[in-house]
Amino acid sequence: ASLNATDEQLDFSIIYTSAKMGISRIEPNDPDQDMKPVLDLIVDKVDADEGDPEGAFQMLVSSIDYSDYLGRIAIGKITRGSVNMKGSYTLIKRSGDKEQFKISKLLVFEGLQQVETEIAVMGDIIGIAGMKDVDIGETITDRTNPEALPLIEIDEPTLSINFMTNTSPFCGKEGKFVTSRQLRDRLFKEIKSNVSLRVSETDFQDTFKVSGRGELHLTILIETMRREGYEFSISRPEVVMKEENGKKLEPEEFVTLDMEEAYMGTVMETMGKRKATLKNMAPMGEGSLRLEFVVPTRGLFGFTSEFLTLTKGTGIINRNFHNFIPFCGDIASRINGVLISLETGKTTGFSLFNLQERGNLLVGPGQQVYSGQIVGENNKDNDLVVNVCKEKKLTNMRASGSDVNVILTPPKNMSLEQILGFLNEDELAEITPTSIRLRKRLLDENARKRDSRSRTKATV
Repeated sequence: ASLNATDEQLDFSIIYTSAKMGISRIEPNDPDQDMKPVLDLIVDKVDADEGDPEGAFQMLVSSIDYSDYLGRIAIGKITRGSVNMKGSYTLIKRSGDKEQFKISKLLVFEGLQQVETEIAVMGDIIGIAGMKDVDIGETITDRTNPEALPLIEIDEPTLSINFMTNTSPFCGKEGKFVTSRQLRDRLFKEIKSNVSLRVSETDFQDTFKVSGRGELHLTILIETMRREGYEFSISRPEVVMKEENGKKLEPEEFVTLDMEEAYMGTVMETMGKRKATLKNMAPMGEGSLRLEFVVPTRGLFGFTSEFLTLTKGTGIINRNFHNFIPFCGDIASRINGVLISLETGKTTGFSLFNLQERGNLLVGPGQQVYSGQIVGENNKDNDLVVNVCKEKKLTNMRASGSDVNVILTPPKNMSLEQILGFLNEDELAEITPTSIRLRKRLLDENARKRDSRSRTKATV
């Protein structure tokens, strides 16, 4: 009821299962069985595929896979007819052009594996290789009767991040793939199967501009590359701008927020700072309500995690691309400055204890840090260089109270999404398989001061 579900939505069958143990029960107290009750329920409740199993073959490409040996593999569900390895087929492109081809591999899914087959029939989810180029939303049909299915529109990228080789003093210590060539090959391989992603080279050989459909799309790629052993740095995200009739346009999103009424005030205040416009407010019963906003994509950096914090984990957020709107001016980013490590070394509890009153620390005792690394968030609006490696001076004299117990506040752990919303223009995030560190783009303090002075002169 708290989700505002209808009686029809709540009318569903329940089976108690354990996939790990391979058992299922219709009632909680029934004896254990195999997965047959689940399969029987699917047969009874799920409608059979609608279509002509004897008609001409037709399939809409709904996903793309890639193989170094087979090239692009079109994945989709057969909506009509059947397909076999010996036939010739037609790919109807988005432009309406028709490309004839022969299948080099026909794959079906068995569990999580792709298995080769000679024939597949209506209702099967299959993979087809053999086309020079194929995209999501295009149609594969019989050669003698080519009919296109309705196209699936692919959203354009709205957000871009610069991926670059890691240049920190700890480079190469935690990752297996660290060179610009390895980073370039991995990113350009990704766009062969990730059709909404865009990768372009920049004026710098070690930097690549990656554009995607928002924070989630890009953070999934970053996390995937981390787990594969890649080590790299990323910049602050920027929205993908467009220009029409001489006007600069930026992406806007439609955001739906479900929450308890008690949190409405703080959420409304936060959305106002992000230049959001309230479109609708509706009660949902039992003390809950729904707020609908349109807000520039720039204003949503780091918002999802902040919203969950404001609602104590009970809020539900839904975001969709809405439109391109005229550029709406600056949006306030992070107000606070940062604490920057003065030297390279291992952090000590003594120094952290003396610094924790200055802000929120991002590192704990005993961690390796380097000069120029961001080790905390300053309470004030300026950046502050601090020594987090300072040891307590030892003497042969013992004074009263000199050995008091040091109690440290746990360091603040940020998710990738929070980090993207935290970064400023002069900062980078260092991504490795085992760590995520924040750093200044220029590690040397004197270099940062010179850069700051030159920026100030340029704006005058």
